[in-house]
Amino acid sequence: MKVISNSPEATEEIGFKIGKKLKAGDIVRLYGELGAGKTTLVKGIARAFGIDRRDITSASFTIIAEYPVNPPFFHIDLYRTSAGADLDNTGIWDCIGPHSVCVIEWAEHAEDELPVDSLRVTINDMGGDQREIGIEGRDEKDWDYL
Repeated sequence: MKVISNSPEATEEIGFKIGKKLKAGDIVRLYGELGAGKTTLVKGIARAFGIDRRDITSASFTIIAEYPVNPPFFHIDLYRTSAGADLDNTGIWDCIGPHSVCVIEWAEHAEDELPVDSLRVTINDMGGDQREIGIEGRDEKDWDYL
């Protein structure tokens, strides 16, 4: 499914709607160029779990940010890792599992190691504030409301 966002606020709202559908064990893989709006989308997803949008920042230097909500919410940013890198030392595998929700920016850096049944969200910059957001995985009808 694809949806068009015309503003950062709309992108965040789409993230919020995605977040409302997530449950423990879910993984969201985010794809998009630098500045496409991945972190803006994460702000919306996190808000669906009761996390203040101001608490979500680009985790590029941290790699993993954990938020103590129920279920635990992990914002993982693999920008500083290289594609095919050994992720064992990042702590990512301690986050992913049936007990948590994980949202992974720059998921292409771990493409071959992430579960194939995770949700794939691709953000394409269409110029200005317009974004095309593609959502793949799970039951497509789950996203009809966007």
